[in-house]
Amino acid sequence: MGTTQLETAPEPKYWHLKTVLSEALDSEFAVGEILPNERELAARFGVARATLRQALEQLELEGRLQRRRGVGTTVAPPRVGVAVDPARHTWPGAPGDDWQAVDAVTSQSVPVAVARLLETAPGESVHIVRRNRVTHDQPVAAELLYIPSSAVPGCSELAAVSATARARAVLHALHAQELEGQDRTVELGSARAEDAKALDRLPGAPVLIVTTRYVAAGRTTAVAVSTYRADTCRLTFGESEAVSLLAG
Repeated sequence: MGTTQLETAPEPKYWHLKTVLSEALDSEFAVGEILPNERELAARFGVARATLRQALEQLELEGRLQRRRGVGTTVAPPRVGVAVDPARHTWPGAPGDDWQAVDAVTSQSVPVAVARLLETAPGESVHIVRRNRVTHDQPVAAELLYIPSSAVPGCSELAAVSATARARAVLHALHAQELEGQDRTVELGSARAEDAKALDRLPGAPVLIVTTRYVAAGRTTAVAVSTYRADTCRLTFGESEAVSLLAG
């Protein structure tokens, strides 16, 4: 490949480089193809490696590139549309749910933001159900579902059963209540180590975090924090809306 020097541009150099790299991805590389290493790319475009990394990180955030363990940086396929709003007004784990229950533990320590939504008292026990979501045989999201023990009192003695059975039992107890409403927020974040492992990503990779609050009996009965891959997912809302949230 020849050397391409960047012209002086009013925008930050890494942003201009991102545009040049994006055009190169369209014209020179196929989906799944591995990019040259950073040293080669920096030499080609006449930039410092720090500038190159900024541009690559932005392209990853926009879903154009994927960093894969033991492989390198590859050209990403088009994003997959993933429905966030359920087709029906239902609890997590209801028939037709796309999530797979993995485990459930009981803890007296939950993130401050979650405790605030649940309005739990200090030291109150909370069931934490871990679930994963797979689309086209690829992991696209990992979730932690927080349910106060007081909301599902029959689930206090579940330590002896298997991890998956424990998770299903907590979800089943949740379904016994009448769901009155739900709301959700979406924000951009970075993958925690545990979520990154479940999603086959590197820790710190860009993700979309969907926080859903479920209401029953006039109070917040459960809070789900769902972490979606920002590089492969296009989140859609509503049964037929073509509303999408694109990172970047």
